[in-house]
Amino acid sequence: MTTQVHPLAGKPAPRSMLVNVARLVSAYYEREVDASVPGHRIQFGTSGHRGSAFESSFNQLHILAVTEAICAYRKRNGISGPLYLGVDTHALSEPARATALEVLAAHGVDVMVDANDNYTPTPVVSHAILCHNRSRTDRLADGILITPSHNPPEDGGIKYNPPNGGPADTEVTGWIERAANQLLQAGCRDVLRLPLRESLSAPTTHRHDFIGPYVDDLRNVIDVAAISASKLRIGADPLGGASAPFWAPVAERLGIDVEVVNETVDSTFSFMPLDRDGKIRMDCSSPWAMANLIGLKDQFDVAFGNDADADRHGIVTPKGGLLNPNHYLSVAIDYLFR
Repeated sequence: MTTQVHPLAGKPAPRSMLVNVARLVSAYYEREVDASVPGHRIQFGTSGHRGSAFESSFNQLHILAVTEAICAYRKRNGISGPLYLGVDTHALSEPARATALEVLAAHGVDVMVDANDNYTPTPVVSHAILCHNRSRTDRLADGILITPSHNPPEDGGIKYNPPNGGPADTEVTGWIERAANQLLQAGCRDVLRLPLRESLSAPTTHRHDFIGPYVDDLRNVIDVAAISASKLRIGADPLGGASAPFWAPVAERLGIDVEVVNETVDSTFSFMPLDRDGKIRMDCSSPWAMANLIGLKDQFDVAFGNDADADRHGIVTPKGGLLNPNHYLSVAIDYLFR
């Protein structure tokens, strides 16, 4: 049965639909969490847990429990290298990042945070993990991503990337989920934690340049000179997400003609057209959510949109409009392997 398209799909959200960020962040700290209620428990999906502070499914206790469980998983599996901590632009991401850092610092984990407090796309954290672990057999790195991906603005998420750099598999997430729910049921009284001020200044908290190494390494996997010589006009819409700080360095360092059509970062995502069901959702494969970029398709040879943590991509061309991202990805993978 086909879901009916919302009458405002593809159009800007009215102000009445925007999330109240102050209330959302307050709910993160203040809303009661009852571990006996199924909807309040930690439930991992694709490598992570997602929820909303308004629904008592993504609150400070959840992040305390998940981060403590990740620390236990690291110890259990001998993962003793740096942990790369990434964050996207959702309103709950910054408070959740602070909570996670308090636990990681208390455990003496070497945490790599962005040197300029920039947002950090998921692929960039994966790249950092792989670069550190290349040719290593000890002190392997892993990562935590504070992001609910393309979910609506009121949601938060936390994901774990093991030393292989990719999303954790179900065996890993199952272990972390069980350990975290046990901690949650006990009211997180066994969670180790430092005050945020101490965590930020701890000798184990390190400032790291995520942008430079990632952008510079692109030359090693794609033919930058060919793209530059082609004079392609490329458009980019970060959809208000974590890729926002990256497109300008890509254009400047690689000499590629890229125009960022929307530089706005706003945790209400007020600039986003509504998705098919009338919700704000940074889904770059949705023609409704991508309506703004599709409307500019004739201004560029090719244009790209990214979801909030930039591990999804939408591609727009003058003739094809919004392409199937899986088809495009298949061609890109074929090219990279060749």
